[in-house]
Amino acid sequence: MARTRRGQPIHGWVVLDKPLGLSSAQATARVKRLLDAAKAGHGGTLDPLATGVLPIALGEATKTVSYVMDGPKAYRFTLCWGDARDTDDAEGAVIATSEIRPDKMAISAALQHFIGEIEQTPPAYSAIKIDGKRAYAMARAGEVVKIAARHVRIDGITLIGQPDADHAIFEVKCGKGTYIRSLARDLAVNLGTCGHVSALRRTASGPFTEDCAISLESLESLVHSAPPSDYLLAIETALDDIPALALNAAQADHLKHGRPVRVQGEGGRIFVDTESLNDGDVLCAMADGRPVALARLEDGEIRPVRVLNI
Repeated sequence: MARTRRGQPIHGWVVLDKPLGLSSAQATARVKRLLDAAKAGHGGTLDPLATGVLPIALGEATKTVSYVMDGPKAYRFTLCWGDARDTDDAEGAVIATSEIRPDKMAISAALQHFIGEIEQTPPAYSAIKIDGKRAYAMARAGEVVKIAARHVRIDGITLIGQPDADHAIFEVKCGKGTYIRSLARDLAVNLGTCGHVSALRRTASGPFTEDCAISLESLESLVHSAPPSDYLLAIETALDDIPALALNAAQADHLKHGRPVRVQGEGGRIFVDTESLNDGDVLCAMADGRPVALARLEDGEIRPVRVLNI
């Protein structure tokens, strides 16, 4: 007998302002429990020592998680000079020190080398899998961790403050897969010193920003006193960069049952207006103002990719 899933069929996004000390999985579990949701997942891992924007998908919104994870990210981080750690953040053991403290002019010049597509080696203490094992688990067990360098995209990095000689604060906009700990480590090396991330905050993930993020404490209060619209964002919020396509009820029913919808009929009669779309485009099919499916325009048909059962 199939096991009955516990929890309520809640669909949408909660943009959590993740607190210090919780893993992304722990934070997601807290939100799921708080809302008594049947299904939940997060849109991109944040380290326990990081805070900020953690988009949490509930119910059918979990089918749109990849669009958030593939979207651009923004971070604010503090780099502590002269102290390298094996984890590349404040949690690790010191593995090297340096007396060199770069000044503003040197930092600004070095930043130019980290714009665009760059090669980056992820930290040994990361969730990347090597031969089926998590890199951090191997590192903690004392195993030698060899992670291949990869290409990542940095759209912009700005020095925004120097509280003292030992610290500098940066803001960075980047593509998916970028490790800020690696960026900080490599920047320090480029400047002839060493360093680690002493504070990290994600300020944006895909279409979600810290302006719409909510703390666990505030969420707990709202769940007991306010309507869901005060803390739950619609599924399609994650699809801001994907064109929406309005369908009628019959067309929507076709997609919901996994069947394609023809764009034109005999004699060139237009069934669906796809003039602004190109063949191969992914779109969000809508009916009566609600998302029906993620679909793709192919060979004159709207073909379902992921049906949203709302």
